[in-house]
Amino acid sequence: MVSSLPKNVRIGRGGRIGILKKVPRDLWLHPRWAERGKVIERTTGTTDVDEGVRIATAMLAELDREFEAARAETAAALLPPSARAAAEPEPAVKAAGEPSVPRSRGGEETRRRILIAAMEEFAEKGLRGARVDDIAARTLTTKPMIYYHFGSKEKLYAAVMEEAYVRVRDKEQGLHLDDLDPEQAMRRLVEVTFDHHAAHPEYVRLVCVENMEHARHISGRPSLVRRNAIAIETVRSLLERGEAAGVFRPGLDPRHVHLLISAFCFMRVSNRYTWRAVFSMDLWDEDDAAKQRELIVETVLRCLRA
Repeated sequence: MVSSLPKNVRIGRGGRIGILKKVPRDLWLHPRWAERGKVIERTTGTTDVDEGVRIATAMLAELDREFEAARAETAAALLPPSARAAAEPEPAVKAAGEPSVPRSRGGEETRRRILIAAMEEFAEKGLRGARVDDIAARTLTTKPMIYYHFGSKEKLYAAVMEEAYVRVRDKEQGLHLDDLDPEQAMRRLVEVTFDHHAAHPEYVRLVCVENMEHARHISGRPSLVRRNAIAIETVRSLLERGEAAGVFRPGLDPRHVHLLISAFCFMRVSNRYTWRAVFSMDLWDEDDAAKQRELIVETVLRCLRA
């Protein structure tokens, strides 16, 4: 059976059909592969040989197109500016309603659409209930394209979790808190955390899902650890500035302060329905939400004040 498989198609762990293809040597210095392994290994996610070969063939074809696009980018980069402008291809004719995306950005745009759709699917159904076919349907793409970009359902889920955390951290980093005095900066941080959790319940649901998975999909991901460490450093910086100014008391652990803020903002989203069932109170009532927002701000500031 193995000898009958097409070139670069193989049977991997658990009997799943996958691809194994070398990156062409002329692309080893291309930014996309310079710091990665020079052999690309991806799974189709299926043990059915016929379906696996069909998916793998589509994945290999897409990979060849990616190689050609990278070669074109490399060649264009070597041209002088005037020649580069003249060589710029005319925009391709798109189907009605299809966004105009340059060919070199097409793969990244597809990957972004898959991530957004997968985030919705995993938030609604969890890791075990979500189906790659349904994610493909949401994006009007194909199952092979999803496996091409992410390798497997679990790797797609891990990418979604990282994206969810990145959005929170990027929101915090865009606040320019150093321009505000410590109390104003802390107030702003708490308000934005409250608003982000309220506006993105899918983030809360995803974190709940990952806790049920014992955080095994985000553990050991250096990029995720680095990004989330920034959140603690942001709080630490505010505490140090406030202590130096005599407005915050010393000896506070920034992780405890981060926990205090996150716990309130998170729970009012994660426990909305059980809270309503038990206490006949909708935590998302517009008037009450405003009171909750001010309550957590004042709670944090009173806890920190000297």
